[in-house]
Amino acid sequence: MRRKTLRYAFLDTLPVMAGYLVLGMGFVILLQDKGYSWVWALLMSVTIYAGSMQYVAVDLLSGGATVLAAALMTLMVNVRHLFYGISMLERYQDTGKAKPYLIFALTDETYSLVCSTRAPEDADIRLYYFLVSILNQSYWIAGSVLGAVIGSAFQFNTAGVDFAMTALFVVIFTEQWEKEKNHFPALTGVGVSVVCLLIFGPSNFLIPSMIGIVVLLFLLRGYMPSDAPEGAGTEETDRQATGVVTDFHEKGDVL
Repeated sequence: MRRKTLRYAFLDTLPVMAGYLVLGMGFVILLQDKGYSWVWALLMSVTIYAGSMQYVAVDLLSGGATVLAAALMTLMVNVRHLFYGISMLERYQDTGKAKPYLIFALTDETYSLVCSTRAPEDADIRLYYFLVSILNQSYWIAGSVLGAVIGSAFQFNTAGVDFAMTALFVVIFTEQWEKEKNHFPALTGVGVSVVCLLIFGPSNFLIPSMIGIVVLLFLLRGYMPSDAPEGAGTEETDRQATGVVTDFHEKGDVL
């Protein structure tokens, strides 16, 4: 069972690996371009492990930001994880000693996989959560190491490198849109975000957007269409909530 769980976790995280290697490299290259050693980048990837915030931290460090300013910016950038955490209470409640690490490693991409990827019936779901989390972080660290090597060996213009994080979010959104038949939550998120952007401006719209999305989805949860087949029982619903097997996995053993 452990080998099967590892196999499924690895296959499910392959798209994240492709993105994290590039993003990790970009982060280290930007940090080195500001005069910081790759050692600091590696330590940040191991202990902070917050992709978007690590990119923001490059400007905070180079601009001489105060501790208070850095703390407030971190709260603004990562406040979405409060909502992630609330939605993961049930899934992570019986994960035992692994729970602190699962909380620490809950990035956007890991959250997306844990919530929507169809995990196999014969897998240890708690082990699956842990493996997805640690594999994703290992990809980010590997990208940091590669970025350190490339940044030390070559000199080039780093303009636009920081856009890699935005590109990854667009890819994740597109993938979820194509995978799910029910687009109401996605449209709700986009609509509320646009409204909050117009009202609060680009510097202050993140927290109101997250609150608005959660409140609106909560109020409208009874009116949202379901992807579950008609007549599906509780067991089927639970399997869809935690995930079953992806079509990619079902088509045969590939490892």
